[in-house]
Amino acid sequence: MTDRQIAILAAIIEQYAEVAVPVGSVTLAKLFGVSSATIRSEMARLEEMGLIMQPHTSAGRIPTDQGYRLYVNSITEAQMSELPTFDRSARAIEARIGTHGDSTTRAIRSAVDSLVDLTQNLGLATIGDQLYISGIGNLFSQPEFLQGNHTQAVARLLDNLEPWLREAAPNEPLNVYIGAENPIGKTSGASLIISRFRSPYSDRSYIGVLGPTRQSYGKVMRLVRHAGAMLEEVL
Repeated sequence: MTDRQIAILAAIIEQYAEVAVPVGSVTLAKLFGVSSATIRSEMARLEEMGLIMQPHTSAGRIPTDQGYRLYVNSITEAQMSELPTFDRSARAIEARIGTHGDSTTRAIRSAVDSLVDLTQNLGLATIGDQLYISGIGNLFSQPEFLQGNHTQAVARLLDNLEPWLREAAPNEPLNVYIGAENPIGKTSGASLIISRFRSPYSDRSYIGVLGPTRQSYGKVMRLVRHAGAMLEEVL
């Protein structure tokens, strides 16, 4: 891939996350200062690589799971610390967790509720042998889930998530499962972003969010990782 193709893929992902409609060549041409024909040519190559797709005839393009995966893999440690609003968001998480630092359960619930507010996704965490979930309304109000095509698969994922976490015990400090990568509910069209942290309940407690594959991955990954790190520090 060329640098421009990588940049166009990132722009499609970031704009689609914001507006929830396919991104067209005219929009990207203005962004990159080139002709629409040049953008269409680059988009055709990205489509050949399986990184973007055209959901409808004459529509713009949206990312595929493979495109999201390439984008997520390209997020560096330096970029994980560059979000302009991150300091304010981080302080909001710290304040809510700190308020309940004397109670493990309340601290974890507060961290989850903060992620729900900041990411507009469903938030979740393991508390002992149970899974705490908040923000279901956020998840099912997303455009992707309004038609109900993915609802059963999302429900299946949620029903089986706690036992799967216990059995699989994901190893990485931050884990991202995009669309079909999810171990359960592969057709859900959802992404699971979870951080492992140590708590009085377990060395393998988890906190994270579940939302559509259409995500601002850099921001959400930073916030989830920070929430896990803060819980580990406070608890």
